[in-house]
Amino acid sequence: MAEAHQAVAFQFTITPEGIDLQLSYQALNQIYLSGVRSWKKRVSRMRNRVIKGVYPASPSSWLFVVIAILATMYMRSDPSMGLITKIQQHLLHVSLSSQGQTMVSVLVFSTLLWLSLILALRFCLKLLLSYHQWMFEQHGRVSNVTKVWVTLLRLLSSRKPLLYSYQTSLPHLPVPAIRDTLSRYLQSVRPLLTDPEFKRMTKLANHFEANLGNRLQRYLRLKALWATNYVSDWWEEYIYLRSRCPLMVNSNYYGMDFLYVTPTPVQAARAGNTITALLLYRRKVNREELKPVRSHSTVIPLCAAQCERMFNTTRTPGVETDVLQHWQDSEFVVVYHKGRYFRLWVYRAGRLLSPREIEHQMQRILDDPSPPKPGEDKLGALTAGDRIPWAQMRKQYFSSGINKRSLDAIERAAFFVTLDEEEQGMRGEDPAGNLDRYAKSLLHGKCYDRWFDKSFSIVIYKNGKSGLNAEHSWADAPTVAHLWEYTLATDAFQLGYTEDGHCKGEVDRSLPQPQRLVWDIPSEVQILDVLYGKNHQALADDVDCHVFPFRDFGKGRIKKLRISPDAYIQIGLQLAYYRDRGGFCLTYEASMTRLFREGRTETVRSCSNESTAFVKALEDGEVLINSLIQRLFRLASERHQNLYRMAMTGAGIDRHLFCLYVVSKYLGVESPFLKEVLSEPWRLSTSQTPVQQMELFDLKNHPDFISLGGGFGPVADDGYGVSYIIVGEDMINFHVSSKYSCSDTDSHRFGAQISKALQDIMTLLSADTKTSLSSKGAAQPQAKKLL
Repeated sequence: MAEAHQAVAFQFTITPEGIDLQLSYQALNQIYLSGVRSWKKRVSRMRNRVIKGVYPASPSSWLFVVIAILATMYMRSDPSMGLITKIQQHLLHVSLSSQGQTMVSVLVFSTLLWLSLILALRFCLKLLLSYHQWMFEQHGRVSNVTKVWVTLLRLLSSRKPLLYSYQTSLPHLPVPAIRDTLSRYLQSVRPLLTDPEFKRMTKLANHFEANLGNRLQRYLRLKALWATNYVSDWWEEYIYLRSRCPLMVNSNYYGMDFLYVTPTPVQAARAGNTITALLLYRRKVNREELKPVRSHSTVIPLCAAQCERMFNTTRTPGVETDVLQHWQDSEFVVVYHKGRYFRLWVYRAGRLLSPREIEHQMQRILDDPSPPKPGEDKLGALTAGDRIPWAQMRKQYFSSGINKRSLDAIERAAFFVTLDEEEQGMRGEDPAGNLDRYAKSLLHGKCYDRWFDKSFSIVIYKNGKSGLNAEHSWADAPTVAHLWEYTLATDAFQLGYTEDGHCKGEVDRSLPQPQRLVWDIPSEVQILDVLYGKNHQALADDVDCHVFPFRDFGKGRIKKLRISPDAYIQIGLQLAYYRDRGGFCLTYEASMTRLFREGRTETVRSCSNESTAFVKALEDGEVLINSLIQRLFRLASERHQNLYRMAMTGAGIDRHLFCLYVVSKYLGVESPFLKEVLSEPWRLSTSQTPVQQMELFDLKNHPDFISLGGGFGPVADDGYGVSYIIVGEDMINFHVSSKYSCSDTDSHRFGAQISKALQDIMTLLSADTKTSLSSKGAAQPQAKKLL
């Protein structure tokens, strides 16, 4: 109880002689310093509100406007065209001198003029950010309009922006014309349907457009006028929060450590640096010191709204829908080790603990011999399973008393940390198998040693390897990847370790012990934990994960062929799937819509007429010259790039149809077309993890510090989940997942097909094509005929 006594600032005792008051000056000092830190944060928030509120102008520009107006008044000129005089007339009843009334009038007019200029600049910036034609121009062939646009945008963005400076200037996501969306949809499913099936689907689409579609579209346009983003709130609610399926495997995703390097083998030390790096990132987010993320290394800013709920956030279960709860601040993290939960305060006297001090506290947890309370070790299993049982048990057993206080500690924590008893990583006698086991461990662990409801959970393994498991509803993978890149780089290159693998710095030995969370788990909950645990374990055991680095070549060689690396990989995935399953399937590639305010994702339907034509030409044994197949590949690549650009600029298919479906449900009307579209399975779900802060990693001097990226579980029971990260110029890391229960899928087999497909395409594109029909002019008509 030592920590409890230290928390008491004063004590008093009533005696016959009077009141005996005992003050703890140390505790009072702690309270004072914590209060100072809190007020500093409030002042910082107020300052940032002012700075981003006037962006792209600056607060000091107000003084410039005032001085300019005063100077013109001094020169006997009235720039206000009589407005200053009118303002002065309204001040006649105020007890000020004539000169004072003139000065106040000038200040009022200057302020109004300054605010008007800010609104005009914001409007201009919003117009500039609404221009997306630059994305559709060929590399090296930039139009004069785009050049002028870039110049104007650079001028308006010349001031150093805060993280959220661009938020109010970002355009709203447009609602596409319903005819355009239906046309693009029919085009996307054409290679997957027979002629009779396509004719039937075309009839359904035309009937929908002529009858119910336009009615739903009017409601959607009305929402787009009113809401900041017509998709994001419904997407978060209906795709994530209302889903009653387990978060583990089905929704949460994972991120991995470096591939070849483990900065330290000391578990507590790695935890110390990792937690420090995460909290430094949180400080940058709170102070808005992070640079706004920009699109494709351009001047175009992306929406940063997802950063707001990164820390101090938990998804709490409900019977019908979950709720995302976010707290303004949290000065502690919760640590899980050997079935026990500990609250670890990371601030003391208003300062962040040093990495060495956090390591010291972590070592105390590791050395703690106390056993878990009955039912405590498997408590995390409640967050792994179906949401309804967890919501019911939370209400019945965790809504009062010590259980509520301990649960509140977990949910209010900055994030969750697991000190895992296992060793993971590539090193060992079976590197390939070790990577697969590493992925499965991060995806689901033991099904009870992660808190799947937290915005993200950090896992530190016994050998110093690390990783994270992230909940999906609050943000998409690029936002978490940005956080994880910063964490890995700060851990390895800025904080560093001593020669013996410990964190740097000194330790304050007077730090209180980490606080053990106390539970009183009823026997019925313990029994249910065991029963649910078996179901969760079955779900986890069914996941077939395969992680492999593709080292034959990377984006450097692909770009020399003037091909988009993402398009190259996606067409390679189509070829691999065709070889694996003997056909094509509806393919999901995640694209972002963060060019718009509160934008999240859009679907790129990667299986196109062009990509299937290329695959068939390559595989069906037709005697075709290389130049013709190469041309088919380039047509497929150009088509994929165009689909990706359209998705990014608000001209996608699936989010529009999804919102029309939601409107139909609100109106209580049925649409056979929408019902069929939204029930189509995505048997190949893919996503690229972007590398957004390559400048943090010095790969020339430290080539081994290569990130493995991350992955997710399969979306369809009979399909594949594929995540990939393009690292440097010469490597692509793949994460493939499927289910053992499906006899038609095998992650290792599909991984081998991906590698072979990428190699075969490179061989084709690099082949000598000096034949009679090798010219572009001769090959193009034949390629279009095959399409």
